[in-house]
Amino acid sequence: MVKKSAVPITRLLGDDQIGMEARAGDADHQALKVWLRLLACTTQIETEIRRRLRKEFGMTLARFDYLAQLHRHPEGLRMSALSRYLMVTGGNVTALTDDLEQEGLVLRETDAEDRRSFKVALTPAGRKAFEKVAQVHEGWVVELLAGLGIDQKHELHELLGKLRVHLSQAEQDGPQGGARRSPPPEGGKKARGGPLLSQETS
Repeated sequence: MVKKSAVPITRLLGDDQIGMEARAGDADHQALKVWLRLLACTTQIETEIRRRLRKEFGMTLARFDYLAQLHRHPEGLRMSALSRYLMVTGGNVTALTDDLEQEGLVLRETDAEDRRSFKVALTPAGRKAFEKVAQVHEGWVVELLAGLGIDQKHELHELLGKLRVHLSQAEQDGPQGGARRSPPPEGGKKARGGPLLSQETS
């Protein structure tokens, strides 16, 4: 049996805070409701993190994510791999690399194993600068997700992992036999498509 919230989220948040979920109706497919809630949570958290990064450190989220990937790979990364991990275009990675290299935070060198590729790594100054921001950033994320208990965080992490595996597999398989038809909506109402996420990369 599916449990329902004792109090509708629209009453808990109000019209001024409901955001993207305002468009969801009781008769909409459950998948659409989940999609809009994921989108609303992601947007709300990401917007706050962006605001704090700019205010406290004068840094964009795109720059923080770039430095975070290099921090996890002290040996450095090929720019093509960095682009995949960040889920942005090679052009965006090149622009960020140009800026960070000029500031002395990263070092770009020809890959010894493939002279056609470039490899990027943090400089000592870049590592020190990132670690200072990362410590504060982690505290922000812990604060923003404090509304969930540890078991709930584990469960949510596992569920979203399953969803990511499904999405990756579907992307690899591609459409079979033409365009796939959407599953019948719950409640007999046609599901509406959700908005697309735009990604800041500057």
